[in-house]
Amino acid sequence: MGDTTLDRRRFLEALGAAGGSAAVYAAATALGLAPKPAAAGPLELKPGGGRRVAILGAGVAGLTAAYELGRAGYDCTVLEAAARPGGRNLTVRGGDVVDEIGARQVCAFDDRPDLYLNAGPARIPADHVQLLGYCRAFGVPLEIFVNENRNAWVQDDAAFNGRPVRARQYRADVRGFLAELLAKSVDPAALDVPLSADDAERLFELFTAYGDLAGDGRYRGSARAGYARGGVVSAGVVRSPAALLELLRTDHWREYMHWGEVAEQAAPMMQPVGGMDRIIDAFMARVGERVALRSPVREIRLRGGGVDVVHGAPGGGARTLSADYCLNSIPMHLAARLDHNFPARYARALAAPPHGELFKIGFQMRRRFWEDERIYGGISWTNQDITQIWYPPHGIHGDKGIVVGAYAFEDTGARLTRLSTAERLETAIRQAEKVHPDYRGFVENGVSVAWARMPHLEGCPVLWTDALRAAHFETLQRPAGRHYLVGDQVSHLPGWQEGAVASAHHAIRGVDARERAG
Repeated sequence: MGDTTLDRRRFLEALGAAGGSAAVYAAATALGLAPKPAAAGPLELKPGGGRRVAILGAGVAGLTAAYELGRAGYDCTVLEAAARPGGRNLTVRGGDVVDEIGARQVCAFDDRPDLYLNAGPARIPADHVQLLGYCRAFGVPLEIFVNENRNAWVQDDAAFNGRPVRARQYRADVRGFLAELLAKSVDPAALDVPLSADDAERLFELFTAYGDLAGDGRYRGSARAGYARGGVVSAGVVRSPAALLELLRTDHWREYMHWGEVAEQAAPMMQPVGGMDRIIDAFMARVGERVALRSPVREIRLRGGGVDVVHGAPGGGARTLSADYCLNSIPMHLAARLDHNFPARYARALAAPPHGELFKIGFQMRRRFWEDERIYGGISWTNQDITQIWYPPHGIHGDKGIVVGAYAFEDTGARLTRLSTAERLETAIRQAEKVHPDYRGFVENGVSVAWARMPHLEGCPVLWTDALRAAHFETLQRPAGRHYLVGDQVSHLPGWQEGAVASAHHAIRGVDARERAG
């Protein structure tokens, strides 16, 4: 039979084939082959002695840098081009202006603390310990965010005559049929490791439990899919399973069926009470006096022993900020357009990766109709351009609520972005009616945010590929002189606030190492 022993490499390769990169990373960490995530806690830095630091951008990375370096005695100035701090951490409430390039919207949500749209980041995984550490330290109250809900809907024009089916029904039926096929097709004698009769029986029992098979190994439906009727004062009647070929017609099984098992999407997740920008408010309460809004950067010049940054100011004209160090969270494709003297390789790396075209719509609903459908938080999926419909996890059994009527990525986000603001809302309503037939009647107003058209950002997040990361990531993660690129863009968590925090910490430790070295 050959050598069947497993070394660590072969074990991880086999685990990766079965469970993906998240399983490999977890196993590698347990084996001591990968670093454990950094624990939350204050950075221990050498006193800065008044050394001047220019921080470009008042998003999560920039504010993290200002807070940590400021505590250590550095003289920090944060230059922010927009009229507000936060970057892509944007919570939209009634009366707020969404001023896209070429379009202006005023949000018409009612003026209530529970009615808001987290237009950028909207959830925090439990293992994003550095961001959660700041929430704990700053006293930002958190609540559970419901990311996955088996009572939500799956809708695909190619299957079930376009009708939505419950996520629990879809998943239970897929698992049942897969388990039945495995139970029929696996020959214990063909496995590399011979199985005893007891092992073979247990393998069959595994398939039976996984798919909720009948005693003969056939899948005939499962209570996991929800009862067709009964189940309380009368016996539950198991729903007849969908046809296997019908399940295959939708592409939901390719990725979205497993969404809640992805490392960054797994329960439990959290959100700040009252909106994601409560995190920005907490940072600003501590470093706000160092933040200069409406101060767009125009030029970055590296020089021996420091960096000069030319920027605009609210009163007009240009000013130069001369600093010992510069931490730059400007989106790299925009930084590449500035007047600068970066090394040629560094400049090429800044311009190389494309950026995503994420898109969201928030609708104020006059009644929480989704709760009548037994949906409390979570996401419904559709193969239409809107892609996702989110239901608010807070305000349960209240009167109104904000539904995320579209959360679209890349191609679908780009198509919605190209529409006028009125066309976006109408398109989202029309597509959502395939999931909720009475949807239109509940909509009071809506607002859209197309990140590819947001000033000073023009896209999110960086779309790293393996080839682009191999060619450029290390170049950008290393400083160019005393200029450090920061933000989720230069992390392995693009699009997540934890990536922004970790990148800032990485750069800060680099500055601290230089200071300690003299």
